[in-house]
Amino acid sequence: MTSAPGHPTGDLPRTGELLIVTPHPSGQLPADVLRDMLGDDAFDTPRREAFLRRIFLDGDPYTDLLFSVPGARHAQAPWSRFAADLNRERGDLDDNGVLKVMGFDRAPLYPAGWTPGDATRERRLRRIWDPFDALVTAELQGVGLMIVGHSMAPTGPALGADTGVPRPAICLMPGTPGQPTFPHALWDALQRACQDAFAPIIAGSSDPRVTLGEPWATDTLSLTHSVRSGVPAFGIEFNAGLYLQGGQPIDPTIRALNAAFGVFAHAALNLLRR
Repeated sequence: MTSAPGHPTGDLPRTGELLIVTPHPSGQLPADVLRDMLGDDAFDTPRREAFLRRIFLDGDPYTDLLFSVPGARHAQAPWSRFAADLNRERGDLDDNGVLKVMGFDRAPLYPAGWTPGDATRERRLRRIWDPFDALVTAELQGVGLMIVGHSMAPTGPALGADTGVPRPAICLMPGTPGQPTFPHALWDALQRACQDAFAPIIAGSSDPRVTLGEPWATDTLSLTHSVRSGVPAFGIEFNAGLYLQGGQPIDPTIRALNAAFGVFAHAALNLLRR
């Protein structure tokens, strides 16, 4: 058996004990949602493709690749967060809640005056939010750790609580001391493991920190499912400035971040086995 870099063979947990959830990598919209947003422009290929590119980049682009670990379990959202945000509570009615009517730049996604009625909201949640919730619940059976993978804009966007504030290279979201989703006693060790795994990649970034709870303390999916299942969980955010330039992926950095994440994910799971 071959060991992963930096880990003796005997320290490696079974990868199948790990569930990785990526709720926001998709830039796809169901056709009816796309037509609600674009109207007849949905049939105009240049406009449709430009809009879908905007949707993709306003999500968590390439996180399906960034957080892919061979042999682990994965739950990956098939639709954009702008169809329904799976990292929000089902009843979250805020501007940045489960059904958004604007992008993170606060530019509208729908024609003027459009709002989802109760029937539209329920149909969309039943079709998109509920099946993903059930998928994560099912995949958690027999799992030792759930990690929810995200990316964040380099500075806080207009739609959010930290507008204009520069963000660190990586943010870990293990909950709060009063309601941890990952054991509080292991937070410092988790942060050190993350710093060790990613140090060569983030050292040259504008803010090469790995933060705990900055700018967010709790990942909603982690909280919801750790409470239900008892499985430890945490969210992780990569600063998109690490791997995107002008909206285009930097392939060597994506490869390096993915490799480092594999090392970190195993280290996090090992912390729970000590």
